[in-house]
Amino acid sequence: MKASTQKNAQSLLVIVAILIALNFAGYFVFHRFDLTHDKRYTLSPTSLHIIKQVQNPLSIKIYLGGDLPPEFHRLQLETKQLLEEFQAYNRNIVFELVNPLENEEESKALTKELFLKGLTPVNITVEDKGKQSQAMAFPWAIAVYNNKEVNIPLLKNSMGASTTQKVMTSIQHLEYAVADAINKITTEKQKKIAVIKGNGEMKEIFMAKFLMQIRESYHIGPFTLDSVAKDPNGTLKALKKYDLAIIAKPNETFSDEVKQVLDQFIMNGGKTLWLIDEVTAEMDSLYNNSGATLAFGKDLNLNDLFFKYGFRINPDLIKDENGSVLKLATGEPGTATQFQDFNWKFAPVVYPNNAHPIVKSLGGIRLDFANPIDTLKNGIHKTVLLQSSKFSKKIGTPTEINLNIVTEETSPNHYINTGNLPVAVLLEGAFESVYENRVLPFKETDFLKKGKNTKMIVVSDGDVIKNQLDKEGMPVELGYDQRTGNMYDNKDFALNCVNYLLDDNGLINIRSKEVDLPLLDKNKVYENYTKTQIQTIGLPLVILGVFGLVFTFIRNRKYAR
Repeated sequence: MKASTQKNAQSLLVIVAILIALNFAGYFVFHRFDLTHDKRYTLSPTSLHIIKQVQNPLSIKIYLGGDLPPEFHRLQLETKQLLEEFQAYNRNIVFELVNPLENEEESKALTKELFLKGLTPVNITVEDKGKQSQAMAFPWAIAVYNNKEVNIPLLKNSMGASTTQKVMTSIQHLEYAVADAINKITTEKQKKIAVIKGNGEMKEIFMAKFLMQIRESYHIGPFTLDSVAKDPNGTLKALKKYDLAIIAKPNETFSDEVKQVLDQFIMNGGKTLWLIDEVTAEMDSLYNNSGATLAFGKDLNLNDLFFKYGFRINPDLIKDENGSVLKLATGEPGTATQFQDFNWKFAPVVYPNNAHPIVKSLGGIRLDFANPIDTLKNGIHKTVLLQSSKFSKKIGTPTEINLNIVTEETSPNHYINTGNLPVAVLLEGAFESVYENRVLPFKETDFLKKGKNTKMIVVSDGDVIKNQLDKEGMPVELGYDQRTGNMYDNKDFALNCVNYLLDDNGLINIRSKEVDLPLLDKNKVYENYTKTQIQTIGLPLVILGVFGLVFTFIRNRKYAR
């Protein structure tokens, strides 16, 4: 007995020692185990780097609390689990679920406050056994850090997608959305963006939503090139202080001096976002008595610059069967005006078909009188980000654009080997100056013939960042079409372009993360609803009852003797 007791005591001491050692090691060694096959809860190195930047309490309120339909309950659960992962790596991050519609008396004031902050609710169609009902939800979160606040969109509103598809796409982007928001409020702005002016570029009111969004992460300001005529070297020196130049829909010819300034900005490693229309054609000019306008090519004097960099924007228009919706008044004179939806082929809706982080998982992006881009061989790496559908073709200019085209009948035979025209291209590498072996427009002591490694994106439509104006002349959300109520992914595309060009910590690469989300087939569920209930609820109860009866019978028989 004594030997046995002594042995048991030794075993107990060994177990206690092991437990103490494990706890001690756990204090210094931290690791999370993700047993999902797609590693959906394994944070990327970029997210972990961003989390380390949180030195003070960071509070996140998720406005998806309460009893929600199944799809939004899934979004609520995934958001909560993701933030638990963030919190596990940094205890300064705290979050809470809030139901803004829980208290009727307080909900009005709270929803009004959320509206003013730009957090708009969504109406949800709830289906239950074939019956539909309407509900409202706020798929948003707000992060607060050091008295700074940023909105976190939890739902991607993809045009034409069902509620389930929207939620699944949103879950794919959760880590990016949260990490991006935390990065915005914990990192001081460092990169500088110049919005180029001086050649008839787009007015700021029409790109207000785009500029407001990128202002959250970067320093931004207008940069007028008028001073080039008097002091080109001083203008170039000032422009070199910026990291990115945005040239948005210029309408006036560029002088050779201005081109040299832009060329040398690029040679010195500056990034550029070219949003160029090579054809003059505006939708507003069609709304006249004739319903027609003349589209003609522009003379921007940029062709030699672009050719040297490895691309060319052709002065043609793209006519695409995959157009956007255009509402036109119909009916006989004297009768009540009615509006009918037509397919407007000169405003194509393009869908990304590659896995590049800029366009991955994006929905339709609306263009307006876009031009085809040719890529040229010159040693620069090129990636086509967007292209028209296979049922598209070039229309040479000058040409008349008429609203009557909406009644035109076409067939696939009209688009044999004409489609898939590039409209957005990413170029990366060390570019060569267009003024190599040429007389310089102005003398420059630090002229570079071959530049440093850099990036540029060219989009053959300046309207990709153009927001509409409401009746009061205020800008509406970028990508929202007031005439049809459709929402396109223009904002996400434009922001991704800027983020990719300026991204140093790899935040944009989180978009490439793949999450496998199995879904229930609702039709099968409805068809087998009663059978499924019997199998999942009734059968286990029957088995349990039979087991209880058999156990009771055996017990009574055993102890009845």
